[in-house]
Amino acid sequence: MTVGSGETVVLLGSNGNGKSTLMKCITGLIKPDKGEIILDVDGHKTDLVGKTPEEVVTAGISMVPEGRRLFPALTVEENLYLGAYRKVARVKITENLEFVYEVFPRLKERRSQLAGSMSGGEQQMVAVARGIMSDPAILLVDEPSVGLAPNLVSHMIGKIRELKEKKNLTVLMAEQNFNQAIKIADRGYIIVHGEIEFT
Repeated sequence: MTVGSGETVVLLGSNGNGKSTLMKCITGLIKPDKGEIILDVDGHKTDLVGKTPEEVVTAGISMVPEGRRLFPALTVEENLYLGAYRKVARVKITENLEFVYEVFPRLKERRSQLAGSMSGGEQQMVAVARGIMSDPAILLVDEPSVGLAPNLVSHMIGKIRELKEKKNLTVLMAEQNFNQAIKIADRGYIIVHGEIEFT
């Protein structure tokens, strides 16, 4: 499987087929049993297998996890600041915060609200915006449609597309909703029982 610079690639498949596991392998949360995960930046190749999550983030990869995983007792803005722990992101924290507020104006309006008191759609906005705060080159998005009403899913997919275009991101997204996934994907892979079956 390959993901080219500037592409949006979607992993499709039902629950339990390995989409999230693959993303966790890329981010260093799980060590794969075999194979390699190569990050190629301007011809400089790095095998990510065995790297810690911190090393993966430092390499420029950020993940928006399934289920949002926010800190409910912290405000929206405090959750966003937690995404900016890369050294390069801390330097640009004000710029990145202004950028995410431009893309997600509702978050600016609610920046002092506790994240746990927000709707599911708003929490998903916070999770995606937090992923951008680390100023990544590659954004992994795991199941952004889970638990959202159909109109909110379409809105969220549109926002991910907008972020990709404005930040010139490479995006790898795991998704079950085929109809929404094809709206954003340059290419896709269908995963069945942990194996890539179709491209």
